[in-house]
Amino acid sequence: QEQLVESGGGLVQAGDSIRLSCEYSGRRFDRDVMAWFRQPPGKEREFVAGILPFTFRTHYLDAVTGRFFISKDDVKKILYLQMNSLQPEDTAVYSCAARPGQSSIEIASSRTYNYWGQGTQVTVSS
Repeated sequence: QEQLVESGGGLVQAGDSIRLSCEYSGRRFDRDVMAWFRQPPGKEREFVAGILPFTFRTHYLDAVTGRFFISKDDVKKILYLQMNSLQPEDTAVYSCAARPGQSSIEIASSRTYNYWGQGTQVTVSS
């Protein structure tokens, strides 16, 4: 059974760093486009970062470019999101997601993803 399981969320202060992990299993997720999305309280879910298979090319939401970094270890089967210089507006439930294929087309569209984790809460206090 395909599974994506996030961990690493918590309560931090503005300016702190935190790393989220998403362990994947049950299919060849190493061949999929993988991404992180977030849903701030009372708002719609939004794309944060994505990574393509094989090339490891990355894509980011403008608001996190230069602060957040997505990576993955296909041997350990873990997707990461390193988040630096966190701000209160980064408070959200963060979820990892995956979809078959290698294309970056519509990488920011949540409707194109087939597999989702349960999410992990990140709260940034000012």
